[in-house]
Amino acid sequence: MATFAATSVFSERAIRRARLGSGLIMFVFVLLHLSNHALGLISVAAAEDGRRFFLAIWRNPVGTVVFYGAVLVHIALVLRAIYRRRSLVMPASETAQIIIGLAIPLLLMDHVIGTRIAHTLFHYTDNYETIVRLLWIASPISGWRQVVAVLAVWTHACIGLHFWLRYRPWYDSLAAPLLAIAILMPVLALLGFIEMGRTIAEPAYEGIVDTSRYQANINTRYYTDPEAQHQIAIIRAALYGSFSGALLIVVAARARRRWKERVDQITVRYPGGEAIRVPRGFTVLEASRLGGLPHYSVCGGKGQCSTCRVQILGNYEDLPPPDKLEESTLTRINAAPDVRLACQLHPIHDITVVPLLVPAPETTLPANSQETSPGREREITVLFCDIRQFTSLTETRLPFDIVFLLNRYFSLVGNAVEKAGGRIDKFIGDGAMALFGIGNSPEEACRQAIEAALAITRDIEKLGMELSDELSLPLRIAIGIHTGPAVVGTLGYGRVRSLTAIGDTVNVASRLETAAKEFDAAIVISEPVATLSGADMAGVESQEISVRGRALPLKVYMIPSDKAAGLLKGKD
Repeated sequence: MATFAATSVFSERAIRRARLGSGLIMFVFVLLHLSNHALGLISVAAAEDGRRFFLAIWRNPVGTVVFYGAVLVHIALVLRAIYRRRSLVMPASETAQIIIGLAIPLLLMDHVIGTRIAHTLFHYTDNYETIVRLLWIASPISGWRQVVAVLAVWTHACIGLHFWLRYRPWYDSLAAPLLAIAILMPVLALLGFIEMGRTIAEPAYEGIVDTSRYQANINTRYYTDPEAQHQIAIIRAALYGSFSGALLIVVAARARRRWKERVDQITVRYPGGEAIRVPRGFTVLEASRLGGLPHYSVCGGKGQCSTCRVQILGNYEDLPPPDKLEESTLTRINAAPDVRLACQLHPIHDITVVPLLVPAPETTLPANSQETSPGREREITVLFCDIRQFTSLTETRLPFDIVFLLNRYFSLVGNAVEKAGGRIDKFIGDGAMALFGIGNSPEEACRQAIEAALAITRDIEKLGMELSDELSLPLRIAIGIHTGPAVVGTLGYGRVRSLTAIGDTVNVASRLETAAKEFDAAIVISEPVATLSGADMAGVESQEISVRGRALPLKVYMIPSDKAAGLLKGKD
């Protein structure tokens, strides 16, 4: 039992939560601190009143332990993450996050020493009047250093929050106001500092405010006693030395590991014939990045999405088993036993993998830029439709007649999809793909997709009757609908870019459209679509079909044209 508890506490998921929790505590501290600075736009006295509220929260035994404990935990876990990262090849945003994060302690240590530590040891009054005088008048260089520190801290915090929140379904709708706040907060804080500096520097300020408190504070032991100065110098050396020493230990540990790994390597092979030699212990995603191969990883390799998943060719049973985080993600997408997350799989021997979501090769883009992993994972509903026996219908017709027929068909499909609340993704020959659920719930998306399918079926019958004298065969449609997670983002090249979706959900929907032809049904929907939409499936034939890439068969409902009209009868 004790071993299980220890394993749970130090699991990767628990460590990620500790890093996130400590980061959020520091973010709240920084947010309140910058808000306090912004009060300087009103007056120095207003900022000082805000400071008393700020200190009531953080400068007490509980607040001190919580904040500085969060700082130590966050720094320790960041250094641990840097050590554990096998490859330093990463997207630019992740690189910026790490570099800015490592610079923050070096930018802020003197400020912490001159405020909290000096106050605790020597009763130095670190109020706004004293600190602003010091940074604005006595030491402008230190003032500019604090400006850089404010921007670095806030930028690091905002990048971290973005990485955490970008997969939340509500994040898109709040992104604009959150961005405005992210821009305004440091601007207002710096303007407040500048306004306080200008106010205090005015000669009239000396006649309005009793500055004897400031002079008495300047003459405290913190500034005048050589022993105090020596003690502060020791503390400064200890803080800078500890942080620098920790960084050097991480660098030395990585160098030692790299030296050992040179003689202990494995090969990761890909379907294109690429063979990448990496040290044992690297993840498959790190191998892809190290070899310059585009590999989707929307969540940044944290195991929170399935976009990096790969299929293992050969013996997969002797690989390290998935941990709880990876297992939960694989279970959610109903992955086959030979499918693993590339960011979580640490192969112990040579291995051959097939990435299941493969970006289109674009030699003009850097292999590890954000362009190779666009979009985000969403729960969407995908509809595929296609005209049956289209080749037979058009083989004796003139090209202009075929264009006329396709335009009529595309018009009714596009109109039905848009009226239902969906989005046309693309037209492919005589087929079409539509997306539902970009901005609403999965339940509503399924209902919209079925409504669009019913409208398409009805309008195709009308078009067939209208053109019956011109067509050699009746005009019939095949529609497949499936719902589930997919990567939705802007893909393409140059000016030819559009919002689209990729993933197993799209593949399954396409497979169901083919199944509609095989089973002579107008519409085939998967069981998840039927369940989420609340459609009336009474009397509708069902069957289980095999879908490539899925371990288990998928239950589907085959809806003929004569039963399609009553599918959503009585539903809101």
